[in-house]
Amino acid sequence: MDPELMANFKHYIQAARLRTLPLSVSGIIVGSAMATPLFYETSIFWLAILTTIGFQVLSNFANDYGDGIKGTDDNRVGEKRLVASGVITPKQMKRAMIIMIIMTLLIALALIYRAFGENNFVQSVVFLILGISSIVAAIKYTVGKSAYGYSGLGDIFVFLFFGLLSTLGSYYLYTHALNNWKIILPAAAIGLLSAAVLNLNNMRDQIADKKANKNTLVVKLGSQWAKLYHFGLINIALILLIWFTNINGSTSPFKWLFIIAFFPLLHNLRVVGSNILFRELDGELKKVALSTFLCAILLAVSFSIVS
Repeated sequence: MDPELMANFKHYIQAARLRTLPLSVSGIIVGSAMATPLFYETSIFWLAILTTIGFQVLSNFANDYGDGIKGTDDNRVGEKRLVASGVITPKQMKRAMIIMIIMTLLIALALIYRAFGENNFVQSVVFLILGISSIVAAIKYTVGKSAYGYSGLGDIFVFLFFGLLSTLGSYYLYTHALNNWKIILPAAAIGLLSAAVLNLNNMRDQIADKKANKNTLVVKLGSQWAKLYHFGLINIALILLIWFTNINGSTSPFKWLFIIAFFPLLHNLRVVGSNILFRELDGELKKVALSTFLCAILLAVSFSIVS
């Protein structure tokens, strides 16, 4: 294979930010596991995973592009961004975004057809609209003059798309109904933990973001309030999962497996509480993201055992 082609491929893999992918599928795992114990044996699950990964990679490409052309990433902390560093041109990144949009839409259409077939037109249209909305949200986070990531609204969108939409949507793909209100509790918990990852990212980048007029919620709140907000996100997520577990009716001790994932999260609260140098929070991003993914896996395992 052409060495130059391989080098370019590696750059796009780097721009895809593979470490963000486990977090993005956490809601899919929880919603699917609540719908059916053998969710991992279904094509619906794997198509939903691929669709979500497509949305996430598109979001990462768009974020690299949007922040790169606006100069936000010129002095960022952590791994370098490809457009800002000149490794990938804005034109090349836009082309990569278009390719990801087409691929993800095709997978999403296959998912919708697999879940609803030919006889559920209204449901199919609703999920197609949700898919298109996810694409628009992925792009508009940093791209354009009205990018919502630059006005402090990123946390809300992360909570909605990574938490509620991901979890409830995947549950609906199997059941064709939202007949279990309890699923809102783990869905909200996953959304809150996902928002905590974004909050950490914004705490780390707050100096550069402020200079670039990227008014994230952290920039608006300031460091101390951002820390309190972070404590609230993780602790409320824990409370919601405890509430859900208590009312779920099972007497199995395995229903408490998710608690394991909160040990590193509680350590993260100690690190954030004592943090002074923002760049030192970079390592905490992976800790919270992987802990959220672990929490989703443990919830899925407990659902399967209890069922």
